[in-house]
Amino acid sequence: MVTAHNPLVKGFYPDPSVCRVGEDFYLVCSSFVYSPGVPIFHSKDLAHWEQIGNILVTPSQLPCDNSEISRGIFAPTIRFNDGTFYMITTNVSAGGNFIVTAKDPKGPWSEPIWLGEAAPGIDPSLFFDDDGKCYYCGTRPNPEGVRYNGDWEIYVQELDLATMKLTGEAMAIWKGAVKGCIWPEGPHIYKIDGYYYLMHAEGGTGPEHSITVARSKELFAWFEGCARNPIFSHRNLGKSYPIRYAGHGDLVDDVNGNWYTIMLASRSKDGVSSMGREPFIAHTIWEDGWPVIAPGVGKLEDSIEIDLDPVRFPVEVSTTDALTFQGTKLDQRLVGISRRDESMYSLTENPGYLRMFAKKETVSEMCNPSYLGLRQRGYRFMASTELIFNPKDGETAGLVLFQNHANNLRIELGKSNGVMNCTVTAHIKEEDKKVTSVSLPEDTDLSKPVTIILRACDLKATVYVKAAGKDIKVADDVTLLPYTTEEAGGFVGCTVGMYVSGNGKDSDAYADFANMVMIVED
Repeated sequence: MVTAHNPLVKGFYPDPSVCRVGEDFYLVCSSFVYSPGVPIFHSKDLAHWEQIGNILVTPSQLPCDNSEISRGIFAPTIRFNDGTFYMITTNVSAGGNFIVTAKDPKGPWSEPIWLGEAAPGIDPSLFFDDDGKCYYCGTRPNPEGVRYNGDWEIYVQELDLATMKLTGEAMAIWKGAVKGCIWPEGPHIYKIDGYYYLMHAEGGTGPEHSITVARSKELFAWFEGCARNPIFSHRNLGKSYPIRYAGHGDLVDDVNGNWYTIMLASRSKDGVSSMGREPFIAHTIWEDGWPVIAPGVGKLEDSIEIDLDPVRFPVEVSTTDALTFQGTKLDQRLVGISRRDESMYSLTENPGYLRMFAKKETVSEMCNPSYLGLRQRGYRFMASTELIFNPKDGETAGLVLFQNHANNLRIELGKSNGVMNCTVTAHIKEEDKKVTSVSLPEDTDLSKPVTIILRACDLKATVYVKAAGKDIKVADDVTLLPYTTEEAGGFVGCTVGMYVSGNGKDSDAYADFANMVMIVED
């Protein structure tokens, strides 16, 4: 027996999809415009997880330049069939729906197989039937005309695995459980005890998010809904309940015949969320031919017991990320915006440091700035970095709390009239608002690291800098409310990362970062 704690993976890893291959479980999540895209996790007990890679690692696999952060990759599904792993998803920034494949889930994964105009809509998944045939299941706008925002339907069509093209007629099989349903999305099909089951989300990604289920004896037929639909939601628990937006689930069984649903939900603080949506797990049983999620409880729990032996990994997903920069390979947890390539950084020019090169673009533009970040994993955390930086006037480097290009908090080292300073800037609704600026000690040796620390306590933060042997409080009681999903909009949670910019001017500046640390204290 092993205890699984919720969320399974802390930080914004929304739209979870899971599959089992023998005794191994694999989990993927949406990544939007962050690169590399679609992180993939592995577990043997559904409780302990290791990140084994990222699926989309090249620009050709993840074309999304100059996109808003909540565009890009939506709702991946992972499935395994006859020795091959399949990941299907939507790139809403470019190309639409596509499939990549791999023999080893660690990669490398293939170049995208684009399905084109034959596969309209978003949130595709694959279903492999008993006869070996593969079927595409997706969502699309109402073919008779969209009458209201979210007036979509779920449809199926055969996918020819030899040509990787859709074939035959597409057929709508479901439109949602609630009359006038909005956004039936994230559909997954399973065949269990002679029925085809369709599990999907509806109600939008906010407070009305939910999981519903329908079934049919035939795949190409209109499905019947469960009388208890929606079969799971936190919509009835109110805004004050700390776990909100539960929905978008995927079913998985273990080797002992037990069933689980892994879904997304958001941990909130005072009714808002900084970390977006995270993967949670719930027991699932079958009654009268229908799934019952969290039986006897009806809501997500802090932890559940799983009837599997615990299996641990040398490097597990945890609440602490302490990155140093030895070797020649960048840590897979670090993400860039749109791209993460070596035009931005070097691990060899100053061994033991991550050298990041300035671009003229800033993190407040829809672009590919010189930024590498870690996902925020809690409301009480300490993020820090040590960097060596000797800029010209106008060049800056430091730490950024990034929600999106319009809402972010920058803590930057820079020079003004030759004086080195640390400046905190709140960029809110596309406008800079300087919080404070302090000069570094006159005896600061710019050939040695300066430490920047961001300490968050719920929705307030304090900023410190350490230089010339002195600890300096730069800012206190900084509000973090503008960097929540509810205030900033979109579908992502925050990341915290290292940043260098010429601030509108071409620059040959660089900063050498000794580490990047994220420690969660709640």
